[in-house]
Amino acid sequence: MGQKNCKPQPGDLIEIFRPFYQHWALYVGNGYVIHLTPVDDESSSLWLSSSSIGATTAKVKKQRLKDVVGNHRWRVNNKYDRRRTPRPVNDIIREAEERIDEEVTYDALTDNCEHFVTELRYGKGVSRQVRKAVVRGVVALGLAPVAAAFPAVAAVAAAVAGVSGVVRRALS
Repeated sequence: MGQKNCKPQPGDLIEIFRPFYQHWALYVGNGYVIHLTPVDDESSSLWLSSSSIGATTAKVKKQRLKDVVGNHRWRVNNKYDRRRTPRPVNDIIREAEERIDEEVTYDALTDNCEHFVTELRYGKGVSRQVRKAVVRGVVALGLAPVAAAFPAVAAVAAAVAGVSGVVRRALS
């Protein structure tokens, strides 16, 4: 379901609420977004499917926002603007458009759709949902006491996942 009061501007990050995760796209204007999709699938996003769970590559596509969103909620979410300076909009759009139909490395933890669009907007890929998932996993698995008792082990595990500061804060 598209947000009626939401008016994205070129260069905005679009967060789409899927079951179990958020898909991310970059708004490029005129109702279109650029985002990652499975290479061997014609679906509108990296959906939790057999083709995306173990995917190691993804394809950059330009599609209508309404087609990518389908019946899901979405919003403009330039959440890193307070800490990072967005690149000039023309540069963001030009680079995004140059990447259409390109096959890119995909990894749910280190190179996902949020990393892709934040790299375009800010020049560096970031994914908070991965960080949150790692922290939730540590807590859900009951590993917080183990990680607290062995902070060096926790720091190494977190560094491998790219979330050292977040895990340390969650465990302290």
